Amino acid sequence: MNSRALGKNTSEVEVANVSSHGVWLLAHERELFMSYEDFPWFKDVPVGKILNVEESSPGHFYWPDLDVDLTAEIIEHPERFPLKAK
Repeated sequence: MNSRALGKNTSEVEVANVSSHGVWLLAHERELFMSYEDFPWFKDVPVGKILNVEESSPGHFYWPDLDVDLTAEIIEHPERFPLKAK
């Protein structure tokens, strides 16, 4: 008998919280915080668009409704990536 899981695991990444300060992303049992100051693309958008997140590859997150692509490294160390889209 084959006990291999079928399909793609879709619960690896989720938005854990949206607050007036920023967004908390839960990825592989690790919580990542994105402040609106460092990640302005998430400010003033409907929560549903923030909740729609995909992990295209390990540690690489994409919000299709916002056309935002981020890696765990960018989220953890935004000071290393000072250029921001307007």
